[in-house]
Amino acid sequence: MAARRVLVFLDASVLVAASRSLTGGSALVLEVCSGRRFRGALTNRVLLEARKNISLKFGEEELVRLYRLLAALDPEMVPAPPLERIRACGGLIAEKDAHVLAGALECKAGYLVTLDRRHFLTPALLAADLPTRLLTPGDFLREVVRQQS
Repeated sequence: MAARRVLVFLDASVLVAASRSLTGGSALVLEVCSGRRFRGALTNRVLLEARKNISLKFGEEELVRLYRLLAALDPEMVPAPPLERIRACGGLIAEKDAHVLAGALECKAGYLVTLDRRHFLTPALLAADLPTRLLTPGDFLREVVRQQS
């Protein structure tokens, strides 16, 4: 029986950055998450947030690139977390980001990868002893390399 791949919940910021640069850390995270050990995960709300930000701030080229990246990634689309879980996460993080943290916790992701240091990588949230590790793309990639050595 094949081992289940570790879920890596992707914040919209990672999807946006990957759509802007295919050679950056965020694009490499998506590549790693389509391999044998890790699987990318997101909710429809995260996907819509990424799509909206790309449409407002960039152009059609980046939007098409996002869709190509997602097709290659074939992420696990996890159901929207229950409202109670989102409310509970609202006590740990800014309300606008509570759905992201709740989604990662609800699907039991091993990692939540984000570029939003200001809201996700706070001392209080990092000390909350969550079952999901919160990392930047660079930190996640270093973790993957460390695990393989």
